[in-house]
Amino acid sequence: MTRPARPALIAAAVLSAALTAGCGSAPGPGPGPAPEAPPGGAPFLATSRTTAAGTWATVVMGGSVASHNNFWQLFVRPARSNGWKLVTPPGVADNGGLVLADAGGRSLITAIRPSQYLTYTPLATTRDDGQEWSPAGPLDAALANTPGALAAAPSSSRLLAVLTDGVAELSAAGGTHWTRLATLHSLARSAAGRRCGLQSLSAAAFGPSGMPLLSGTCSHRSTAGVFAFAGGAWRLAGPALPAALAGRPTRVLGLTVAGGRETALLAAGTGRDTTLLGAWSAGRGRWERSPSLPLGGAHVASVSAGPGGAIGVVLHGRAGVILTGPGSAWQWLPFLPAGTQTLALGPRAQVDALAAAGTTFTDWAWAPGSAAWAKTQTLHVPVPYGSSG
Repeated sequence: MTRPARPALIAAAVLSAALTAGCGSAPGPGPGPAPEAPPGGAPFLATSRTTAAGTWATVVMGGSVASHNNFWQLFVRPARSNGWKLVTPPGVADNGGLVLADAGGRSLITAIRPSQYLTYTPLATTRDDGQEWSPAGPLDAALANTPGALAAAPSSSRLLAVLTDGVAELSAAGGTHWTRLATLHSLARSAAGRRCGLQSLSAAAFGPSGMPLLSGTCSHRSTAGVFAFAGGAWRLAGPALPAALAGRPTRVLGLTVAGGRETALLAAGTGRDTTLLGAWSAGRGRWERSPSLPLGGAHVASVSAGPGGAIGVVLHGRAGVILTGPGSAWQWLPFLPAGTQTLALGPRAQVDALAAAGTTFTDWAWAPGSAAWAKTQTLHVPVPYGSSG
């Protein structure tokens, strides 16, 4: 199925402004507005990832979701820089959340998830660390509410997206001419999907060779739900679970590809029996796993990807854990600063806790061996209260 082209980013800005201006006014003649998009911007969308350009992070700032005063912001800390810069794409209300896709080099593609009467997904691209943005796409559908719902193939400029209705769509170069690659139902009915009891899709990626990857939640068996598409068919390519966890339902909470290696964060089990695992591809279908981390009832609030396959996890209750890469063990961090939404991972196991409260963004740094966090930067962000209600 090929989706028709939609207006560019500036047109989305006009649409957003028109909707804002019309709030509270009587409807005019003619057909009514499109149905509102489902509420978006769950806290789980707060994330960070390190690319060749530096580290990108998304957090939600402002106020109440109910009054549409929650505004997602994008920050970048360029390589060889110690400070964060605000680089949120302009022109479109982003109450529904931002999803990031590494496009290689200093390039990044940002998807603005639907919210209120914005029913499609505008895309914006930068090639200079967020100094300037231009429209890409857009995607004439609602992107899923997960931080891994969009992926870019730097070698071909293709995009892969997971939608709220369980459809996976693949674009041509530059995010144009989207076509359906799979659906949750078609993949679940395939031999690969039946092997793991696929229940939902959560993330998209491109493998080191450029093949599309999808991940999701599986209800049974001993292999996590990472699927690779090649030769016109899907195969189950995820890491095997340790014997002690085999048979438990397993979610893929994060899936990234960098440096020719796939990195996955898995959650096996449910409720108080949930256990976290990190996994890294080692070539030829082999994976290396981290030790298991029982959560004891704690819930994952944010997942981050760092250099060398590092993984950072924020848990509800101001707790945080990291893996520094293959061969590492889970490490608990000192009690996180108040308002921490996500972790940013740097070289030599350095960690930043990124906190937001109202219009204030704060970076707290921690180095291995330290007993506490040190405040390193505070930014005051202009939040347009009332512009989306």
